[in-house]
Amino acid sequence: MIQPIVEGHGEVKAVPLLLRRFLAEAGVFDLRIGTPIRRRRPELVREDSLRRTVELARRQPGCSAILVLFDGDDDCPRELAPTIEQWASDAAASLPCAVVMAHREYEAWFLAAIESLVGPAGLPEDAPRWGDPEAPRDAKGLLERVMFATSSYHAIVDQPSLTARFDLPTAFRRSRSFRRMTSAFGSLLRARGTDVAVWPPEQWTLAQP
Repeated sequence: MIQPIVEGHGEVKAVPLLLRRFLAEAGVFDLRIGTPIRRRRPELVREDSLRRTVELARRQPGCSAILVLFDGDDDCPRELAPTIEQWASDAAASLPCAVVMAHREYEAWFLAAIESLVGPAGLPEDAPRWGDPEAPRDAKGLLERVMFATSSYHAIVDQPSLTARFDLPTAFRRSRSFRRMTSAFGSLLRARGTDVAVWPPEQWTLAQP
């Protein structure tokens, strides 16, 4: 079982959906995803509270790998994530553990593949595209502004719904932090002994026609 640790209420349902989509793409069907443990961001960037949370994750029945995922906000993932990953890995002891910071916000991954979310997902056909989907500071606010007039963005409801729909290969090609998420997932699978022939899928790395 992969045990996630997340920051937001919406991610409690969204992250297992994302990881199950990854498992399906990898052709792995015998691995469970645990119910995420949620902690506020200050608890995830402080050593003592992070260690306690990872130790709690490690004690979950069947846990064989741990994934910590939270928003980077204005912090640089390349500067902060290695320190947090070292704390988490120490607390995880012999279990594989990875830390992923979504650059600015999880919702930036939706912006990276926004054309896959038009129509039934609640976004209009003329929803704007971003050359750099990780540049906007308020991805949640941008989604709010481009959704249909009768809709609004509510993370607890919409984050799982959009996670189930957004195009993974497009997000992979356009978002550096989503590529980091994809790489961390593959590393966890291999570290726990799961045989994955090719990850990410070859078609994800191909240029769009």
